[in-house]
Amino acid sequence: MVEEEAQRYAGPASELVLGRRAVLGGVVAAATAGIAGRLGMPAVAAQDDVLPSWNDSAARTAILDFIAAATDEGNDGFVPVADRIATFDQDGTLWVEQPIYGQAVFAIDRVKVMAPDHPDWATTAPYDAILSGDQTALASFSEKDWEQIVGATHAGMTVEAFQKIAAEWAATAKNPHFDRLYTQLAYQPMREVLDLLRENDFRTYIVSGGGQGFIRSYAEEVYGIPPEQVIGTTFETAYSYGSDGTPTLTKVAKLQLNNNDAGKPQDINLFIGKRPVIAFGNSTGDQQMLEWANAGDRAHLAVLIYHDDADREYAYGPAGGLPDTHVGTLTETLLTEAKDDGWAVVSMKNDWNRIFR
Repeated sequence: MVEEEAQRYAGPASELVLGRRAVLGGVVAAATAGIAGRLGMPAVAAQDDVLPSWNDSAARTAILDFIAAATDEGNDGFVPVADRIATFDQDGTLWVEQPIYGQAVFAIDRVKVMAPDHPDWATTAPYDAILSGDQTALASFSEKDWEQIVGATHAGMTVEAFQKIAAEWAATAKNPHFDRLYTQLAYQPMREVLDLLRENDFRTYIVSGGGQGFIRSYAEEVYGIPPEQVIGTTFETAYSYGSDGTPTLTKVAKLQLNNNDAGKPQDINLFIGKRPVIAFGNSTGDQQMLEWANAGDRAHLAVLIYHDDADREYAYGPAGGLPDTHVGTLTETLLTEAKDDGWAVVSMKNDWNRIFR
């Protein structure tokens, strides 16, 4: 089914880990009551009102226990406000990534828009596959192909011009499977986690393999995350002066930082300078970020989103015997590591009572 949907574009997921863990009495009621007090909510309603799109589950309990411990000065898991760093992958963790990443769709659309000014693309790979609707070739694009496409369609303009184009695309582009804007396909349970963390003085960051400038164009509106808290893959920029002497930054088609795999903790250190105490991801591209957060010497939690809901979203792995779509790959090895090391594993099918708003 995923492959069939991908062809349509060619035409236009346990337990809490605390460093030297001290559980809050081992009861969710205690955790939610503490959170309720800090949020000014009655303790009686807290368990139902906190994270309402989540079912009562081990993953939800782990998140609530972690926040309660991290914000309780009398708890061994207390985290000072200055160190409350939470990082989130985007694709497949905060919004839908199937059948291909949203930014890939954006790049494909840009190729088509820009084609009249580049007649040679009609006979030049990989652009010709997009323009001719060659679905087989599109499905087999390599990372180098995508890098070339992104470079060509995202470069040669000022950073402001790019932000405007990306924002306009995000405001109108729809995912054909759901017939909804991509920006409307952010997961409601994850929106609630973002809000709850911020209500408890956590700084929330997106740490994505996707393009930094692309995500910055809509992140604040969609997730409440400002541009300066978005870390992503970047291409270089060139400093120059316009015809009127105004300084400009122009995007260049040369990869600067690949914010995937080990690049994620490296770039977190580069841009934030602190290890996150809680991190969320869904694929092998997030593995090192989750491992790094989970290796801290104070309270910490790694959360892995498992896409196992074919009815309401998608089911893919190949972990658990689910299809291997090669997009947002979650291997059996990574799922086993998560369970063995005490990460919270979120089953979209069982742990979320709704997916979208």
